[in-house]
Amino acid sequence: MILKALREGLGRLIVFINFITKPKKIIRTDAAQKLVDKEAEGLSLYQFYACPFCIRTRRAIHALNINIELRDAQNDPKYRQELLAEGGAIKVPCLRIEEKGKVIWMYESADIITYLNKRFGA
Repeated sequence: MILKALREGLGRLIVFINFITKPKKIIRTDAAQKLVDKEAEGLSLYQFYACPFCIRTRRAIHALNINIELRDAQNDPKYRQELLAEGGAIKVPCLRIEEKGKVIWMYESADIITYLNKRFGA
């Protein structure tokens, strides 16, 4: 119980630090941003609010100025069950990539960030 409270407290501290040190977004033309938004329609991130790796991934999404649906797999039973049933594990962050009728579940924050940088980076 003490460990859980400590972990939650540290998570909230990391969230606060993230809030005050949020990176700047990439600035795109309206046309370029619309194209990025269209390409990102098939992406969703399963995450926990105070998870350090999820925060790291959300920071990259913010910096790249990508509109990705965030799905709370910690508090929403629907998303938690989807992550387990379709992704194979309740492990976050997990990027769900739906393209050309196929769905890919990508785990590991470093892999997700690398993928997003290659696809949407400047």
